[in-house]
Amino acid sequence: MDETQDAIIIGGGMVGAAVAAALGQVGMTVTLIEGGAPPAPIADGEPFDLRVSSLNLASQRLLESVGAWPFIPETRRCPFRHIEASDAAERRHIRFSAADLGLADFGHFVENRMIRRALWQRLAELPSVTTLCHASPTALIRGGQHALVELEDGRLQAARLVVGADGAGSRTRKLAGIATRDADYRQRALIVNVRTCRPQQDVSWQRFTPTGPQAMLPLPGPHASLVWYDTDATTREREALDDESLRQAVEAAFPARLGGIDAVLGRASFAIRRRHAERYTRRRLALVGDAAHVIHPLAGQGLNLGLQDAAELARQVTAAHAAGEDPGSRQALAAYARIRRPQTLAMMAAMETFHRLFTGPAPLRQAGSAGLGVGERLGIAKQGVMRRALGI
Repeated sequence: MDETQDAIIIGGGMVGAAVAAALGQVGMTVTLIEGGAPPAPIADGEPFDLRVSSLNLASQRLLESVGAWPFIPETRRCPFRHIEASDAAERRHIRFSAADLGLADFGHFVENRMIRRALWQRLAELPSVTTLCHASPTALIRGGQHALVELEDGRLQAARLVVGADGAGSRTRKLAGIATRDADYRQRALIVNVRTCRPQQDVSWQRFTPTGPQAMLPLPGPHASLVWYDTDATTREREALDDESLRQAVEAAFPARLGGIDAVLGRASFAIRRRHAERYTRRRLALVGDAAHVIHPLAGQGLNLGLQDAAELARQVTAAHAAGEDPGSRQALAAYARIRRPQTLAMMAAMETFHRLFTGPAPLRQAGSAGLGVGERLGIAKQGVMRRALGI
């Protein structure tokens, strides 16, 4: 067994790597355990990946604060300055503009693999951070002074704090005996990367239909990521179409404002589910990101919630470390859970409300549509909503 470290982080995705960078840059000793391979280099000319996230200002500032943001080239990130939502008939809508808050933009759309790669590049610069790839935990023992993690090859790692950042199916969470509450929305989202006839755009929009939203996420240059929600069967049928048939189906069903589509560049789909851990912490253990919560993705807040977990956990842990206290203490972890759990529950409730309003019976859909029109006229309330969504 190696010497006891300050922290072991299980899961080297975006959220886990963000925690490792935040702790490592203040000199805390950290081992990041990743079940797969390290992220591969990404050439500027490579096609955009299907997995794209909306980074709000709070998330962007976290990446800046840990030194990862400079590793994301401008050619691979797209700022968005306006957000719009409308009902199915597009008679009522609500529009948010960054300028109304005195901001240059709301954030950026960036490929997940690019965010992860940038964080790992930063980790390579931090001498107190060690990465172990192709390694998975098989046992977790949480004692009084430290926790032990046993790996598949029999190695033991000891630390004062273990962070579970290993996704929705978190092995860490299961080893800790933390249950979840799950729900299936009986929806599936089709992601379609396209080359658009329009040049670079800075507006992200969403139209709510009875079967689920249709959304456009701008990417750098004449590119966009389209998200199309529907039933599982219908979505799978669309996913199986050839490129030209899918292009025509999108142009026929999406709002005219999408403009022409020059080409379909890729597609994939995933089921829409909700999952929430019954607790975020146990003795010497904290869950972050999808290991703690998976929400409906209609507002694109999943990764932002995870990065806010990373920021808050790092804030509590590094404060304890700076004061010469135990970074895995009950007090530090309780403070993390006390702050993050209510914030996550509020976002989950908001997404649940939107889903039910716009996919429920006609009276509910009418109420949701009316709400968009009312919201558009409430300037101060609109600003408050956006500040909360941006994490500022």
